[in-house]
Amino acid sequence: MPKEARPSTGEQAKQHALAQLRQAILHGEMAPAQRLVENELAEQFGVTRASIRAALIDLEAQGLVERIRNRGSRVRVVTVEEAVAITECRMVLEGLCAAKAAVAASDEQLAELTGLGTAMTKAVADGEPVTYSELNQELHAKVREFSGQRTAVDLLERLNAQLVRHRFQLALRPGRPQHSLNEHLAMIEAIRARDPQAAEAAVRAHLTSVIEALRD
Repeated sequence: MPKEARPSTGEQAKQHALAQLRQAILHGEMAPAQRLVENELAEQFGVTRASIRAALIDLEAQGLVERIRNRGSRVRVVTVEEAVAITECRMVLEGLCAAKAAVAASDEQLAELTGLGTAMTKAVADGEPVTYSELNQELHAKVREFSGQRTAVDLLERLNAQLVRHRFQLALRPGRPQHSLNEHLAMIEAIRARDPQAAEAAVRAHLTSVIEALRD
């Protein structure tokens, strides 16, 4: 949004700052433990310090920002053990979504999942881990969407946002895409077979593997 068209105060300004900060954190443009200086951010986004402060409070509630006593705010550092705990919660919710998707997805949606599986296979064969990681996230997002389980989707969006740094590190680990590809293909196949129990089991197997990789 051009600066001149952007509100500098009020709820709209807070929402603008919130969206920009959240995107920067999720895209890795702001690293864990990076200080978030209100004056600098206010100038960068063309809003007031009050708008930045309100946005940081919201991001703290989302688990993306933490306030350090007498030092202000910083991008939250998620430890390996926290990442494992978050992934354990994901296992339950994503397993539910996969089971629901196996029942609720249309034939067109199942074809989308098949196409993603083909693209992921190609990315691994071509040695493109970043592309594979992006397709991986798209696959999980589609399964959530096709499940129609809005409550689980909302909870997962919050949980997944906290795992950005760990997810990126795993994606670049040598051999990791090859290892996880078959797990994702098994998820797709179970959903396509409209077998909710198998779909849930495939998700749990995949995320168990993620936890093992996080602890490595």
